[in-house]
Amino acid sequence: QVQLVESGGGLVQAGGSLRLSCAASGRTFSSYAMGWFRQAPGKEREFVAAISRSGDRTYYADSVKGRFTISRDNAKNTVYLQMLSLKPEDTAVYYCAATTSRIRLVVITLYNDWGQGTQVTVSS
Repeated sequence: QVQLVESGGGLVQAGGSLRLSCAASGRTFSSYAMGWFRQAPGKEREFVAAISRSGDRTYYADSVKGRFTISRDNAKNTVYLQMLSLKPEDTAVYYCAATTSRIRLVVITLYNDWGQGTQVTVSS
């Protein structure tokens, strides 16, 4: 099991940027692929981005491709989500999550450990 704590959310105007961080503790961070998910009010939680254990593979939802970048620093036990050109529809609670799976990293049900979430609000 790994404990996850997100930070970096906030209120930003459309077109602005934010960088989310997710600090992990517990078992070996590099043993986990990591993902970012988000949940808007009244909607289901959805996949945003994922990164493999070593960071050599990344995956993105079509809605954020070209605007968001996921990265990780295994020495710091941290995964990041750089968000550029934010839109009002990006408003949601953003969660990071960990999985021991090596494949199908876009599948939400493969993630066992979750952070508490951080709110991102984009005003128009």
